[in-house]
Amino acid sequence: MKVLITDGLSAQGQAILKEAGIEFDIHFYEPEDLVKAIADYDCVLVRSATKIPKEVIDAGKKLKVIARGGAGIDNIDHEYARSKGIPVLNTPAANSASVAELAIAHMFVLARFIHQANLTMREGKWEKKKYKGIELAGKTLGLIGCGKIGRLTAEKALGLGMKVVGCDPVVKDLGEKAQILDFDEVLRESDFISLHVPKMKEALIGKNEIAKMKDGVYIINCARGGVVDEAALLDALNSGKVAGAGLDVFVNEPTDNMALISHPNVSVTPHIGASTVEAQDRVGVEIAEKIVATLK
Repeated sequence: MKVLITDGLSAQGQAILKEAGIEFDIHFYEPEDLVKAIADYDCVLVRSATKIPKEVIDAGKKLKVIARGGAGIDNIDHEYARSKGIPVLNTPAANSASVAELAIAHMFVLARFIHQANLTMREGKWEKKKYKGIELAGKTLGLIGCGKIGRLTAEKALGLGMKVVGCDPVVKDLGEKAQILDFDEVLRESDFISLHVPKMKEALIGKNEIAKMKDGVYIINCARGGVVDEAALLDALNSGKVAGAGLDVFVNEPTDNMALISHPNVSVTPHIGASTVEAQDRVGVEIAEKIVATLK
C-alpha cells in the first residue's frame, strides 16, 4: 500500500504509517500534475491546499481511500468519490480547540486595537489616547453554528464573562449558561458574531443579514471563505455598521482582496485556525490511524 501526502503530515502521523508498513511520499503537486501522479497511489492525504476533483478521482485507478487532515471536506468531490466506492476520511474534532482559540484571539485584537497599535508603534508613533477599546466581559457573543468548535468557543467566551447565544439547525442545547435562539435573533442581539459553519454555495452573511445586526457589531470568520459576503462586509466596515472584522478565511486563498484585508478595522490571518503544534499532532495521529484501519 502506498499513500501520497500532498500537504504534509506530523511526525507522529508518519510514524504510525511506517509502523503499519505503509509506504508514503510527501509531495505537493499542482492540479495538472496531480492528475498524472495519482495513478500510483492507493490513498491520497490532503489538507486545505490540495483539491481532489472528479478528474483526480478518475485518474486514481488504484485509489482505495481519500483522506483529509481536518474537519471540512469541501476541497474534495466527496459525493463523487463515495459513488465510486471510495471512502473519504477526515478529522472533524482534532483542530477544534485551536480554531476556537483563534476566534477568541481575533475578538481581543479588535476590542483593544492590538492590530492597529502594533503597526503604529513600529512606525515610531505613541498613540495611547487613540486606542480606547472595550472589554469582552458583559458583551453578547452570537455563535452561528454550534458544533464542536462553536461549543468550545462558547466555553471560552463564558469564561471571559460574555453572554453567549447561538443558532444551529441541529444543536438545540448549549448548556444552562448559554441560549439557543433563531438565526435572526442571534443577528439582532449580538455584539460579536462568530461563524462556525461549513462551506456553502451562497454567503450566509450578506447585506440583508448585516442590516439586521446591531450598529457597531464585530464579525469573526474562522470557518470557511464565502460564508460572509466580502463585498457586503467591506461596505459595512466603511459605513461603520460593522465596527470590526476578524478574518482567517477568504473566498480566494491566497486572497487578493486588498481593500478588505488592509482595512484598518480588520484583523487578518492567513487561514491558520488549525496551525498549532497541538492540533497538527492530533490531526496527524487521528488521520494516520484512520488510513491504517481502512487500508489494512
